[in-house]
Amino acid sequence: MTFYRERLLPGPWIFVMSALSIPAALLVFLPINLTIGVIAAAVLYTTIVVVLVATSPTILVTDAALLAGRARLPLTNIGEITGYRGREATQERGPRLDARAWLVIRGWVDPIVKVIVNDESDPAPYWVVSTRNPQAIIAAVSQARAHRAS
Repeated sequence: MTFYRERLLPGPWIFVMSALSIPAALLVFLPINLTIGVIAAAVLYTTIVVVLVATSPTILVTDAALLAGRARLPLTNIGEITGYRGREATQERGPRLDARAWLVIRGWVDPIVKVIVNDESDPAPYWVVSTRNPQAIIAAVSQARAHRAS
């Protein structure tokens, strides 16, 4: 059973900024050939968009685990979860960050959740995960735990 699902797709402004590759490709290839320039620009922009979408991780809370990208943390190993936004999120991703932490962060998503790992054998003391809605993840984990307990 899934309690929360979020795909960390880039915002529209990332795709607009990526479109700057079009005039760059045209600038390089137009002196060679107009057709090649247009094709190269289209292929370059399409490739950028496909890579951005394909590499966007999914955050999932199920009745068994929290999944962030390819990583999986069982509910039994989840400790305290804290959400951060703005300046506090920047501090958690930067100066306060433990080098051993597991990161699933994207620059185009400011809010994060910090998930404490309660597993002595896990080398990561906690996870830092980008999310557009930290409170929804916290609520989903609580809901999943309650569901599992019943």
